[in-house]
Amino acid sequence: MDFENELIPGVLIKRYKRFFADIKLKNKIITAHCPNPGSMFKLLDQGNPVWITKSNNEKRKLKYTLQIIEVNKIKFCVNTHITNKIVQESLEKKLIKDLVEYSLIRPEKKFGANTRFDFLLHNTKKDKKAFLEVKSVSLNRKESHAEFPDAVTSRGKKHLESLMAANKQGYESYLMFLIQIEKCKSFGIASDIDPEYYEVFKDALKKNVKVLCYDCKFSNKGIEINNKLNILFDEK
Repeated sequence: MDFENELIPGVLIKRYKRFFADIKLKNKIITAHCPNPGSMFKLLDQGNPVWITKSNNEKRKLKYTLQIIEVNKIKFCVNTHITNKIVQESLEKKLIKDLVEYSLIRPEKKFGANTRFDFLLHNTKKDKKAFLEVKSVSLNRKESHAEFPDAVTSRGKKHLESLMAANKQGYESYLMFLIQIEKCKSFGIASDIDPEYYEVFKDALKKNVKVLCYDCKFSNKGIEINNKLNILFDEK
């Protein structure tokens, strides 16, 4: 997935009101849109190197978008809006081996009264359908290890429950964690941050929700899916 324009380097001053970030570019300070309203654990220290893009849309009030933050020489993509674009492109290019059988890809499909999954996938030859929910991962508390969630997530819990319900109705159910962090080699659920999500996650695995985890490759041009990673489980 290519960025709209090439990345511009800068230095983070502060993130505030969830969606605003002040950034120093050479000799001036600009305000960029921050497309991640989450906690962004350990990413928001003043002085962190950042990369932003400039929009071609002249009607946008904030011309710049915060894309990447670097901490201890590791890059984190913080733009959760592009997560599904990366995954959709990967599905179309057959880069996700577990899902290559699905040829028809429909984003943002409703399930039940109150749930919308990221993708509905269809194997037309076998008339086999699957729901895919994608989660962006930007939490890294241990070297080379990524975690989700970075805060209590009632929405994430609801998606797990809905994936289990969809499986009961005959759909294949997939949950995919996309790690938008460099140099990670493993992934796990942050059970200390959200114990309730962890318990529902374990229940979902028992009820045939399939879990996938991939990291990403960064470049000045864009971000693309990279390697499938191991999922480590808390023994507690």
